[in-house]
Amino acid sequence: MGIFLGGFGGHEFVLGDNKEGIIQPVVSFATCGFSSIIGLIVGIIYITKSDQEFVDTHVNNKKGWF
Repeated sequence: MGIFLGGFGGHEFVLGDNKEGIIQPVVSFATCGFSSIIGLIVGIIYITKSDQEFVDTHVNNKKGWF
């Protein structure tokens, strides 16, 4: 989702990070879509993590931006 909907923050809402999910589309709109590149990079980072590392980071520890 970060690859396809990164600019809209869809991947953040799925992970339960609502603050980040709201910030992402606002920043994307303010920068005329530039932050979509950040969403693409985050999506690639998520893909390259092992399943266990992803679960430990985003499900068990709920690590967001803040």
